[in-house]
Amino acid sequence: MSRAGEPLAPADDARPLAQSQKSLKKREAILRAAIKIINVRGFAAATMTDIAAALNLRDAALYYYFPNKQALAFAGHHQSLDRFEAILLAVDAAGGTGLSKLRRLFRAVLDDAVDNGPQLYFGDNSYLDAAQREAIETRTAELRKTLERFLEEGVADGTIAPCEPPLVVQLLVGMLIWLVKWTPQTPGLTNERLLEAIEATALKGLARA
Repeated sequence: MSRAGEPLAPADDARPLAQSQKSLKKREAILRAAIKIINVRGFAAATMTDIAAALNLRDAALYYYFPNKQALAFAGHHQSLDRFEAILLAVDAAGGTGLSKLRRLFRAVLDDAVDNGPQLYFGDNSYLDAAQREAIETRTAELRKTLERFLEEGVADGTIAPCEPPLVVQLLVGMLIWLVKWTPQTPGLTNERLLEAIEATALKGLARA
């Protein structure tokens, strides 16, 4: 069932999924455009027509890849979590102190946004169905544990002041969620300026004197 006001997907549910390299690139382009529009307008206000228009496509082209807007947003959440997980794994594998891991993490997340577009950092996923929400929240909880471990390592190695890792991670993730809302309105913004602001507001506060 489609949401009110949203066109129904083509009836041929047996249509094959696109698998060619060209199709995979098109799918990634659709996800990138959808994430950008949903971040700016919110899920309810974003439409498949808006997303298609951003890519100079007809609505039907989107339905070849995603049966409806909800499925598109769900894929956007998974893609964003894939990207964030890859960053966490790379940062962790490089080693270093807990605080240095946090610094590299923020830089990598900002650089990834430049290269691949924004991630779908939404604390609210109420527009997904129950099974989709559970899947996203399960993955998110696992990634949050890795961030908490970075903080625990920093406290243990003396680079991070004693703190409550689960609560601090919630604050750090909240900052990442809202970056996509706050930062586009800042004239001449660069990643270096953002990193300096994050250092001043978050990391210096966490750093052990």
